[in-house]
Amino acid sequence: MFSVKTNPGNNMKFFVVLALCFAAASAAVQPLTPDQAVLVKSSWAQVKHSEVDILAAIFAANPDIQARFPQFVGKDVADLKDTAAFATHAGRIVGFFSEIIGLIGNVENRPAVETLVGQLSASHKTRGIPTAQFGEFRASLVAYLQANVSWGDNVAAAWNQALDNFFFVLTSNY
Repeated sequence: MFSVKTNPGNNMKFFVVLALCFAAASAAVQPLTPDQAVLVKSSWAQVKHSEVDILAAIFAANPDIQARFPQFVGKDVADLKDTAAFATHAGRIVGFFSEIIGLIGNVENRPAVETLVGQLSASHKTRGIPTAQFGEFRASLVAYLQANVSWGDNVAAAWNQALDNFFFVLTSNY
């Protein structure tokens, strides 16, 4: 057996740095208001069962994102829409967003959201997904929402805040 002597001053410095990191992360994420959470949830409810159409719209707008999926590379998006593999993957993506959206609006759920988004971040970082593609994904998702839900300035602001929070957590450790 061995023991390691630590300097109490170093431990304190570590905890101060850790606290500052958490404070910085917390400051960047602005919780949704209850009204914003309702707007995001209700508009998502209008499209969440259109998984295949959502992913098809994202792929159509961003062939570089489609190229990141070996099973979908070089295939026509219209043809992909009828495949089980595409429907399964679309279900995973939309299901993930549905899980996150189900948690928003309650500050007690924030650690769960951060854990889930952190896991997504780690898996995408490992696969070499550039952060620029997250911006492309976001823009395509918003375009899909604008075209398929009741959209106005209040809904746009709610989604913008929700996505700002999501992508801040997603890319903060990238």
